[in-house]
Amino acid sequence: MLKKTALTQFAIHDIIANRWSSLAFDANRPVTHEQILTLLEAARWAPSCNNAQPWRYLVFNKTTEIESWEQAFSCLAEGNQIWVKNAPVLLLAMTHNFFTYNGQLNRWAQHDCGAANENICLQATSMGLWVHQMGGFDPQKAHELFGIPSDFTCMSMIAIGYQTDPQILEEKYQERELAERHRKPLEEVFFTGRWGTSNHSSSID
Repeated sequence: MLKKTALTQFAIHDIIANRWSSLAFDANRPVTHEQILTLLEAARWAPSCNNAQPWRYLVFNKTTEIESWEQAFSCLAEGNQIWVKNAPVLLLAMTHNFFTYNGQLNRWAQHDCGAANENICLQATSMGLWVHQMGGFDPQKAHELFGIPSDFTCMSMIAIGYQTDPQILEEKYQERELAERHRKPLEEVFFTGRWGTSNHSSSID
């Protein structure tokens, strides 16, 4: 298994440091129904504004429901299809655009769906599974194929499975898979008291 542990400025939990978006999925190793339910349970307990829980998920398991998996696969951008073809599970993450208790626009809904997605990512990492979230898909096609109501927004497609040897990937995807991880430094994106003011730099190597 390829590990790319984050080189952090300060120590963080191993689950966070070891989570990354692999492209190399093992086509011969399925994800069980119980594992999928565990991931969904993690998403269920994400925080949300007014506890509205606006997220919804469609599950496509290639092992048990090949036809619906192929429909979901058909919604993906061609560049994603090249490597996603080996992922045994796809999820479609959606969010409800309105609060159900008063019908008002929920402008935090997409933020909250992201929190639920991150719970899935971290839970999967703790279970030895790998997750890759994608924005490259056709949301309108997904709405039509799966009968999604108009007051829901399709946010992301999510591939889930076990990691395998990057050698299965085409060359340019191997390069992505093997490339070092990087993030902007703390002082560039986190400020103290006023925009552009930071005291988050560190001399830790």
